[in-house]
Amino acid sequence: MREVAFIKQNKEKWLEFEQAIFGKAKKNPDELASLYIHLVNDLSFAQTYYPKSKSVTYLNHLASITYQKIYKTKREESNRFISFFKTEVPLIVYQYRRYVLYAFILFTIFTAIGVISAMNDTTFVRLILGDHYVNMTLENIDNGNPVAVYKSGSNWGMWFSITKNNLEVGLKSFFFGIFGGLGTAYILFRNCVMLGSFQYFFLEQGVFWESVRGIWIHGAMEIFAMVIEAAAGLILGASLLFPKTYSRKASLKMGFKNSFKIVLATMPFTIMAGILEGFITRYSPDMPRFLNIFIILATLALISFYFLIYPFIVHKKTHLKNV
Repeated sequence: MREVAFIKQNKEKWLEFEQAIFGKAKKNPDELASLYIHLVNDLSFAQTYYPKSKSVTYLNHLASITYQKIYKTKREESNRFISFFKTEVPLIVYQYRRYVLYAFILFTIFTAIGVISAMNDTTFVRLILGDHYVNMTLENIDNGNPVAVYKSGSNWGMWFSITKNNLEVGLKSFFFGIFGGLGTAYILFRNCVMLGSFQYFFLEQGVFWESVRGIWIHGAMEIFAMVIEAAAGLILGASLLFPKTYSRKASLKMGFKNSFKIVLATMPFTIMAGILEGFITRYSPDMPRFLNIFIILATLALISFYFLIYPFIVHKKTHLKNV
């Protein structure tokens, strides 16, 4: 069958899906499930015979949204809070996985800019971090503890202030995505340049590994969550700029709802990073090295699994269940 005929044959059915999704046609969960099965069959057919067609993109997007609609409306015996993190968010992350990739690409480029700038301009680190912070860090290095700054203040006080600041930065990165994603890119740029120049500064001072042992105890989750929040901001911007077959208002509404759920999912990791920074990082120089490495790798593995691997597992499981 030619693609034009395929589209003509199924156009009315797909419009029915859209009307069901956006509430223009009331459907109960069983009816939606039946429609979803037909939609998945159409998607499989299109993937087989028109693999590079826009029909595949459209149907894949429609199938993801339809599944979310079914999941939202049908009665669940499980706890809503658990299902949010266990199924709903991973499916959304899978749906927008390319934006996660874009965010990591930008993170790498912007961090490299910070490193290269610090390498080629001896005043750059002071420009970014400020004279007071640089002088304090140099004094700490001379005293044998490059990350002594994390010992300042009480455990609870540092945890609260750091967590509050990181949550604010994450939300700002997300909401600034409304400016076509440019605001999000700017926030990410600032933080990545700071990170790159900061780490190069320790390398230049000959205490790079000492700094890694301390900073990345909390930094693995904190920085990773920052990138995921940036991905959410890019999704928000893209929903405004590229509405596809939807009206711009409907696209923005859907993009905001889905991307904000991703941001909410980063918050437990950000809070955990604040706890580690307030209560654990200050003791990093006194820890056995294997313990430093274990905490860093364990926290990085946990957040990486949830946002990079688990979404594929959930998608595959739900796809097989509903086909």
